[in-house]
Amino acid sequence: MEKQIVKNKRTGEQYTYVKHPTGLDIYIWKMKDYSTTHALFGTKYGSINTKFKTKNEPDFITVPNGIAHYLEHKLFENEDCDVFSLYAKTGASANAYTSFDKTCYLFSCTDNVYESLEILLSFVQNPYFTEETVQKEQGIIGQEIRMYDDNAGWRVFFNMLQGMYHNHPVKIDIAGTVESIAKINADLLYQCYNTFYNLNNMVLSIAGNVDEDRVLEMCDKLLKNNGNPELETAFEPEPETVCQREVIQQLEIAVPIFNIGFKAKPETGIDALRADIETNFLISMMVGGTTDFYKKLYDEGLINSTFSKETFSGDGYFCSIFGGESRNPRLVRDRIVEEIERRKKAGFDEESFNNIKKAYYGALIRDLDDAETIATNMLNSGMEKLSAFDAIETVAAVKFEDMAKRLEKQFNTENVTISIIEPISGKEEQN
Repeated sequence: MEKQIVKNKRTGEQYTYVKHPTGLDIYIWKMKDYSTTHALFGTKYGSINTKFKTKNEPDFITVPNGIAHYLEHKLFENEDCDVFSLYAKTGASANAYTSFDKTCYLFSCTDNVYESLEILLSFVQNPYFTEETVQKEQGIIGQEIRMYDDNAGWRVFFNMLQGMYHNHPVKIDIAGTVESIAKINADLLYQCYNTFYNLNNMVLSIAGNVDEDRVLEMCDKLLKNNGNPELETAFEPEPETVCQREVIQQLEIAVPIFNIGFKAKPETGIDALRADIETNFLISMMVGGTTDFYKKLYDEGLINSTFSKETFSGDGYFCSIFGGESRNPRLVRDRIVEEIERRKKAGFDEESFNNIKKAYYGALIRDLDDAETIATNMLNSGMEKLSAFDAIETVAAVKFEDMAKRLEKQFNTENVTISIIEPISGKEEQN
């Protein structure tokens, strides 16, 4: 087991990478004199990974939507006690999350780092499911699903994804549906666990004032080598076009809210990182809070302070999203489309580009002082087989001339979906 020091000449920062004999990728960023330590133990397994096979299976199998999230919930229960009660004894703050493409278990602490790390490595590797406990969880998660069904911010986002994507499972709610989770049983959970919670598919990331050798000794002691199942995941072919241009729903809200999504072709690895960064530059230059375009929309009352912009990307999907409140969401969409087409002809101001580049670079440098951000970045980049410094280097390398090409590539104004949550008829707030 050999340590590899990954150093960034630009910042002078470094971290240690180890490929453990069990197959686990381990990232350790030592932060001397810092009081907080943050650790994540994650698997590249999220809500979109419902179709998969291993070397022992002749064909791909498909499992119910929501099973990755379900599995995350169940891992916190073992045969003897609840895992949170173990963390309570060390004083660590623990949590977990399931996203579209990963599931992570984490803790932050100021003391008892190694005791907390032992809990993390132990419980994630020791699943305990019975039919009785699985059925009990169905009611709890079903309640969670129904709660989000009434959450306008959640629904406007997933309605947009459902309008945008024909086949890709990113359009399915992370928790699944009440109907899909009813199909989950203990055998299915064990099958998914044994497939995706293999250490060859996992990453351990820890940042703080830690002793590398002690962390690695604990890994040697606690990690279980279960071999490599040679996991493969698959998705149905996804057309480049959007499925629906408009999705409307009514809920108990005062003012309409919207998400406008521009669907683009996804990329992988360093190309995906570059696409994400360059597209963020673009949307800041087009509709950022200091632009004339933003001020005009604001002054006309088409948007307010809730207006947001972001990129959303992962395995097999990429889109740019604009959201917020508006009395006339369709006009906001039309104005954004017009601005994109105008920019394709008129281009951008180089001074604006340079200011945005400096701001993004500065934010990345500031993040180097935060253990949680560092640990999360190491885990995310490690899962994509990238360096934790690749974002800094990519931002530094972006050129003004790259913007026009990226605008053409990421913003086909025919591939746009608008999702609107409207007030229930007669319930809209009066001016």
